[in-house]
Order: sequence, then structure tokens, then C-alpha cells
Amino acid sequence: QVQLVESGGGSVQAGGSLRLSCAASGSGYSRYSMGWFRQAPGKEREGVARIDGSSNGNPIYAESVKGRFTISRDNAKNTLYLQMNSLKPEDTAMFYCAARLGWMPTLRSLDYYYWGQGTQVTVSS
Repeated sequence: QVQLVESGGGSVQAGGSLRLSCAASGSGYSRYSMGWFRQAPGKEREGVARIDGSSNGNPIYAESVKGRFTISRDNAKNTLYLQMNSLKPEDTAMFYCAARLGWMPTLRSLDYYYWGQGTQVTVSS
């Protein structure tokens, strides 16, 4: 029902920044909570940040990225963003955009059922 396409990944040095984007298809975008997840090779997928479609978004961040990453969305453009600053080598992972209907505050990957194809983020030391 929902198609998600991520972009903006790349390779940066530690301390650098990247901004990821996720374009969502269809209508009713503001009804969905949107999240960013990441998965490093051999590791479990983990939640990075989440935002709902309300005016303040009620963002949730993983403790490891608080103060460094900012999630935002443009409901008029059906687009989700993740601004990543002060990147660390341990941030290296495939980053995925995900969606779920409703505004339940969750950063659990199993609660999301629409997924993008992923965009690679590599941070070198």
C-alpha cells in the first residue's frame, strides 16, 4: 500500500554530517508514524528515530543518537528526513525508512510493516 524510497546515504569521515530522505507514495501520509532504522552487518536491526504526523511529531530517539540526529517530516511533500551530525564509525549501517499506520509511540522495528530498500551510511575514522 505504501512505497518508501530512501536517499542521501554515502561515505563520510567521523564528525561529518549526512541528511537522509525518504519519499513516501500515496495519500494519507500524515496518518502514518515514520521511523528510521539501521542494521549493521551481523547485527540486529535497531530503531534510530521515530516521528508521527502531528504538528510536533512527538519524536523518539535511540539513546545512542540523541543530540546528534534530528528526525523531521514534510507532510505536504510526503517526505521524511534524518539529519545526522557528529557521525561516528559505529553509525555505519544500512539505514531504512519505515512506516506504520497511526501515531503509537514505538521505535520497535517489528511494529513497522512498510519498509524502504535502504541506503548505506559509512563513517570512517
